[in-house]
Amino acid sequence: MTVLVRDLRPDDPADVAAFAHVRHLALPYLLWTPEAVVHHLVRARPQTRSRSLVVEEDGETIGTAQLGLVHDSPEPGQAYLNVYVRPDRVRRGAGGLLVRTSEEYLGTEGATKLFAWVLDEPANLAFAQRHGYQGRRAAHFLRLDLANAALPDPPAAPPGVELGTAADFADDPRPLFELDAELVADEPSDVAVEFTDYEAWLAETWRHPLLNRELTAVAVVDGRPAAFSVAHTDGGTRYSTAMTGTVRAHRGRGLAKLTKTDSLRRARAAGYTEAFTGNDTDNGPMLAVNKWLGYEVCGTEVRHVRELG
Repeated sequence: MTVLVRDLRPDDPADVAAFAHVRHLALPYLLWTPEAVVHHLVRARPQTRSRSLVVEEDGETIGTAQLGLVHDSPEPGQAYLNVYVRPDRVRRGAGGLLVRTSEEYLGTEGATKLFAWVLDEPANLAFAQRHGYQGRRAAHFLRLDLANAALPDPPAAPPGVELGTAADFADDPRPLFELDAELVADEPSDVAVEFTDYEAWLAETWRHPLLNRELTAVAVVDGRPAAFSVAHTDGGTRYSTAMTGTVRAHRGRGLAKLTKTDSLRRARAAGYTEAFTGNDTDNGPMLAVNKWLGYEVCGTEVRHVRELG
């Protein structure tokens, strides 16, 4: 048995497909497509120093890692490292090899604090602790049987609110960038993030291969986006909410519930049968909205951190 680690080959369709397949087996609550894997790697800004790694056992891909610097944080030295191994190929040394290789690389790139998501399962948590990572906050994955769920009636739009889609902003998506930037700044996180580069947002977010603009619902007030529910789809039957939120000035008016209900109804009408979303375990308002919609918790991850040197 030979286990080795190397960089993903983004120009090799078979290699990318194997990477996406391992991720799907290890974390089926997120959408993984070959196009999204390549996009994450090749569209990353140079200052992220990002890499995608694979571990092979006798030529078969059994583990993956995505890593890089958090370049859009005001605090330097922060980095991310997410490792996933096929559930039927664990205890072969793949995870440890990926962690060691990633840490060595990130350390040479100036990282001083590493953040990693770890599935909330005994073996995964023990693995993280053995490698010096300490648990922080948690986040739930939630699933909705979109084909059979009895979706509630959409709430009435408050006075002065118009409902549309991201496709309405195809000619000028900057207002959605400004909305996204405010929401990201308020999102629960261990790492503060600031969106300031519009061109980078266009490349990484607006042109993301999973983004479905027709299913992304947007609430507009006085001609400006005030809330949205961002839809990702895999080209098959799976739909995922990438972000739902409302700007500070219009919170408390039910716009998150309004946009998410509208997006889900559009998705079901378009033939999608399975919906996923995720929430920080302390995000009571969105967890309540998702429970009202019929979502059920299907998994949990715990954010871990390790200080280097």
